[in-house]
Amino acid sequence: MTEPIRIAIHGAAGRMGRSLIELTRLDARLKLAAALVAPGSTLEGTPLVSPAVPGALTYSTRLGDAGARVLVDFSSTGGFDRALALCVERGMALVSGTTGLSAAQWAALDVAAAHIAVLHAANFSLGISLLTRLLRAAAAALPDWDIEILEAHHARKEDAPSGTALALGEAAAAARGRRLEEVMQTARHGQVGPRAPGAIGFAVLRGGDVVGEHGVWLLGAGERIELTHRAGNRVIFARGALEAACWLAGRPPGHYTLEQVLDVPRDRLPT
Repeated sequence: MTEPIRIAIHGAAGRMGRSLIELTRLDARLKLAAALVAPGSTLEGTPLVSPAVPGALTYSTRLGDAGARVLVDFSSTGGFDRALALCVERGMALVSGTTGLSAAQWAALDVAAAHIAVLHAANFSLGISLLTRLLRAAAAALPDWDIEILEAHHARKEDAPSGTALALGEAAAAARGRRLEEVMQTARHGQVGPRAPGAIGFAVLRGGDVVGEHGVWLLGAGERIELTHRAGNRVIFARGALEAACWLAGRPPGHYTLEQVLDVPRDRLPT
């Protein structure tokens, strides 16, 4: 029998971290080696299982000799720096969903990819990954059609458009040989005039407890195509991240994408 892949979860105190811990326990392919929290966290030293079980893992700020092959990071921009440095130091693969990275952090990720396998995604839904692929094909096949991207999230979300919406826009623009910055339009108000040819428009909705919805309209003369993805819960993001971790373990150094995970047959994580 194949030994389970030992993984460390960085940002284990957050909602995503807790979801990752629970899913890892259900997956025979994986073994949780460490649950890492930020320095100074009040959870440090407390057991993951309550009531405490002898020998059970505890939340920790240090990896120790856990023997993890992959580190899954859902933390903060500051936490990302620690996670990346730890992976390079230990030779671990990195799966990260931390958003809001600076240009310097993206550059550091590229440098690290020369030494370890890295996979970063703004959204770890496998459905969004497939939507991106479909959009790329449609944008290239229909170069004269208008593209509008709509997204909706809960009332507490602070950034707009969402990182996923921007990633969809980047995919569509690249399929047409353009950079998103050249064609994106994020606001319309008043007498704005006719739509600019080749523009990619964004519309944003915020309210309630919407987990995440993304839609893309491709509009031609007399017809349109609508591509839509709706997230029903946040577990799908944790499930996709663990699929990526299983896929990435043992890969040679390089910068990988979630779309590549779709191309390899695999066992599914429990629902």
